[in-house]
Amino acid sequence: MSSSDLRHTALDALHRSLGATMTDFAGWDMPLRYGSERDEHNAVRTRAGLFDLSHMGEITVTGPQATALLDHALVGNIASVGVGRARYTMICREDGGILDDLIVYRLGDSGAGFPHYMVVANASNAQVVLDALTERAAGFDAEVRDDRDAYALIAVQGPASPGILASLTDADLDGLKYYAGLPGTVAGVPALIARTGYTGEDGFELFTAPEHAEQVWRALTEAGAPEGLIPCGLSCRDTLRLEAGMPLYGHELSTSLTPFDAGLGRVVKFEKEGDFVGRAALAEAAERAATNPPRKLVGLVAEGRRVPRAGYQVVAGGEVVGEVTSGAPSPTLGKPIAMAYVDAAYAEPGTAGVGVDIRGTHEPYEVVALPFYRRRK
Repeated sequence: MSSSDLRHTALDALHRSLGATMTDFAGWDMPLRYGSERDEHNAVRTRAGLFDLSHMGEITVTGPQATALLDHALVGNIASVGVGRARYTMICREDGGILDDLIVYRLGDSGAGFPHYMVVANASNAQVVLDALTERAAGFDAEVRDDRDAYALIAVQGPASPGILASLTDADLDGLKYYAGLPGTVAGVPALIARTGYTGEDGFELFTAPEHAEQVWRALTEAGAPEGLIPCGLSCRDTLRLEAGMPLYGHELSTSLTPFDAGLGRVVKFEKEGDFVGRAALAEAAERAATNPPRKLVGLVAEGRRVPRAGYQVVAGGEVVGEVTSGAPSPTLGKPIAMAYVDAAYAEPGTAGVGVDIRGTHEPYEVVALPFYRRRK
């Protein structure tokens, strides 16, 4: 796909003026990096980084039966999400396979007094999720609306981010809990301010109108300069989420895996009222995972310097015992790391004799529990 065929965010010209290296990501022309990936990664871990995430897919669900629809369509208990809170959840097929992992924000009530939700899907799956929610809305008095063009999404992440954002907003950030969101203003323009992120650090995701995106970005850049904030691309976002043990759709998550296969069975809420898509298959998957799991998701830390990549085989005793799903050099640990699905017999942290086949050489790796990195609170 040529650059002219790609979708562009409202910040496209600004990224280019900053010298960003651009890349095709899920049909969007997105900044991969602005300079050094390691510097961008370390800025988020120690100070703050600024991301354009406007490629994510926002879907509005509202109406008298919006809550009932989402409880039917998703595996989580959406009825228990309070106004101003967010919930990590998944949408699955009837056979239990994961269509996407999502964040659902309950924004309050619409003008007519109905529940109002915003579902945020991954860019690569936004149309799939929209189509599935629209199909599953049949029989419910609820509206599913594609709002991908209504929002720009800017994230400020890292330990300095609360102080940076506080200088630009009227919102009570001290009272804003993790996985919560509230309306406010940022740099003088309306925004939904959410304390969410995909880096393993404290931070915020700011949903605003596309025409306001550049104003918000420039204000954050100016306010964050004394704190060492720098713009960050998708490359360091990937190493940050990998260190934090956060799954990426298409790598740790797919339609061939259930949430229980991915070690995320906790998001499936069998106790909620009513039936939901995939319930029977997921109940069987839960039983399998509890009694005889085929493979488990683990962390691998290299003893050497060679970097594993997605699709590389995990080996032990001359046999293939798993497959790498994500791998990269870890700037924080100073070693290559990977997430991998491995046979249950090799999933215990500290298991000896495990390696990764890197171009015919079996490189030794240590099996560790996820995440690799956890921030101090």
